[in-house]
Amino acid sequence: MMRIYLIAGEPSGDMLGARLMRALKQQMPDIKIYGVGGENMEKEGMHSLFDISDLAIMGLAEVIPSIPKVLRRIKETVQDIERKKPDAVITVDSWSFCARVHKALRKRGVKTRQIHYVAPQVWAWKKGRAKTMYKYIGRLLTLFPNEPKYFTPYHLPTDFVGHPVVESSMIDAKAADFLTKYHIGAEQKVVLLLPGSRHNEVARLLPVFIDTAEILSRKHPELKFVIPTVKTVAGRVKSMLKNLGVQDITVIETQEDRYAAYRAAVMAIAASGTVALELAVINVPHLVCYKVPALTAFLARRIADIKYVNLTNILLDKPIIPELLQDDCNQEKLATVAEELLDDKSALYLKEKQGFVELREALGMGVLKPSEKAAEIILAAVNGAK
Repeated sequence: MMRIYLIAGEPSGDMLGARLMRALKQQMPDIKIYGVGGENMEKEGMHSLFDISDLAIMGLAEVIPSIPKVLRRIKETVQDIERKKPDAVITVDSWSFCARVHKALRKRGVKTRQIHYVAPQVWAWKKGRAKTMYKYIGRLLTLFPNEPKYFTPYHLPTDFVGHPVVESSMIDAKAADFLTKYHIGAEQKVVLLLPGSRHNEVARLLPVFIDTAEILSRKHPELKFVIPTVKTVAGRVKSMLKNLGVQDITVIETQEDRYAAYRAAVMAIAASGTVALELAVINVPHLVCYKVPALTAFLARRIADIKYVNLTNILLDKPIIPELLQDDCNQEKLATVAEELLDDKSALYLKEKQGFVELREALGMGVLKPSEKAAEIILAAVNGAK
């Protein structure tokens, strides 16, 4: 019986991990899977070693106080891997955490196949990282077709498997299901507020989003604001809304409701991240914004080598989606851009809609789903190692 240890350190990786688990079990029904994951991997039968919210940290100012906890989790993970003796350790995204696990395994001489799923964005920053990853993992699986070229010259077998957004269940979700369940009338228009899946993201962005919603509501009383959230930050979102005295915004938590809400939306205001790519694929006009501490922003500007932060803009290499970052991420500017997106005859609205068509063509739809292709490569690699 094959034994796999699967690690995902944050909600986006948890979703990929769950799909990978499903595909692995379909191709090898008696496979045994252990590891670290979130709510979606738990639904697939994972008993996570610890709660991944401990690892959902971003930004220099936030990371430093959390270092002792993260180091403890790395040690616990490595020790658990040594006890389980898996045939392979598969890590998903969260390279900062996962790299330290892989390095520790190599240092301790643990005999197991080591594979990472989702390439670090070396095309944006830390290009030198591509030269050293082979020291810690034996194979890399990427989401975008332009990524293998950064790693294969440096002794690391790398496979493009496709982006999981093309196999998301949101594509088949029904707007009517959401509207009926939450008693939203035909005269109302759903606008999504997506402040992120990390505590520090929510803390910085949610107050701005709420203020933006208030501005828009004065001009557009027909708007119904909805916050789709995830388990890691749902408690914080509800607590912040309560403390701010907000009662007319609906918070939803399940994946089924989140995806149905996406399909029902006429527009979205989102934290920069994978969710924006999901919105683009299903044709929802949106803007993205982000705020980090001043020091983190300063360092990012010095290190990053990119024109855009949004994946749609990056993949198409042109500014399709408005990006309101740092000081531009304020309620007045957000409301102004949102107004344009609510007008289906505006130049911005039409530009986004055309961009979504181009994006879907760029991502493509293969014979195999990305998770199925990833599972196939992993099983072949592990079997080849025996």
